[in-house]
Amino acid sequence: MPAGHPYTRAVTDERVVDLLADPPPPGAAPGQWWPPQVLLPEWLDAHAATIDLVHVHFGSESYTADELSTTVAAVRRLGIPLVYTVHDLENPQLTDQDAHRAALSVLITGADEVTTLTAATAAEVERDFGRVSEVIPHPTLVDGGALPAGRSHTTTRVGVHLRDLRPNIDGVGTTATLVRAVADLRAGGADVEAVVRLNENVRDAEAAASIDALVATTDGVTLERSARLDDDALAAWIADLDACLLPYSHGTHSGWAELCYDLAVPVVGTRVGHIAAQHPADFHAFHVGDPVSLERAIVDATTPGWSVAGSDARAAEVARRRAERLDERDRVRQAHVALYRRSLEKEHAA
Repeated sequence: MPAGHPYTRAVTDERVVDLLADPPPPGAAPGQWWPPQVLLPEWLDAHAATIDLVHVHFGSESYTADELSTTVAAVRRLGIPLVYTVHDLENPQLTDQDAHRAALSVLITGADEVTTLTAATAAEVERDFGRVSEVIPHPTLVDGGALPAGRSHTTTRVGVHLRDLRPNIDGVGTTATLVRAVADLRAGGADVEAVVRLNENVRDAEAAASIDALVATTDGVTLERSARLDDDALAAWIADLDACLLPYSHGTHSGWAELCYDLAVPVVGTRVGHIAAQHPADFHAFHVGDPVSLERAIVDATTPGWSVAGSDARAAEVARRRAERLDERDRVRQAHVALYRRSLEKEHAA
């Protein structure tokens, strides 16, 4: 759970696994799965006969550590295996991580099986919580056919999407560093431009105003604002870039890094969490507040020929990665089926 989340669907082999729909919370809007009812002991008691296993991916921040302790107690009492995937050692939706770390401790120590996405995260889980977790990589979340290879342009185009300025996005600091880096690169003769994108509706209007002011007086940097892009429009926007800048101040993994990999767009990002471990060859690090490090990362990221938007080399790399990623997703699904079977065998043997 949540069943409706793209990640959950991506890792589930529905030929073998019957993924139950998310129970709607009382009074929730259509399609809203949070707070997840599956984690409530009373829901588990009422549906124990219809479920074999509970796999938690997201949504645990809806409950306190004490409440999650009652969830763990309920699945143990009912004989239902609990699997937990550690996506976020630091929750990107929160600033204060104390409650999240307490919840992690309950779920990681209470789960029958623990998984995560990178070996680096697994090492941190073992160090901090004493649990060995199975590493299953983040699969592609993109369904459908061919992916865009971008439109050609004469300049080197770098983009950063600040979305709605959620807590782990350093919009002002990232934009200020980018503005300076682009100015220095252009002064040195580089033909580079940058685009900063924001959703129309943001969580921090003051920060958005500061970003607007930073961009307004800078040659070579533009600001775009619109309603939230749908999946196809977002893929097209990223595909038009020669490098995509990730603006995170904290976090652990990144679905955006995975989409950039699918689209063969190099990532320029801060060394936050273990994002660099997802696709190390495509990751180029910089430090917020250090424009020289960003200049170097942009140059490094845009040197390979396949990174040029709209080029034949980019299109060929996107196609190669598409086949690779679909094969990987099949393996990820098989790994989850094996994990579930092992969990059920342990429960039946207990």
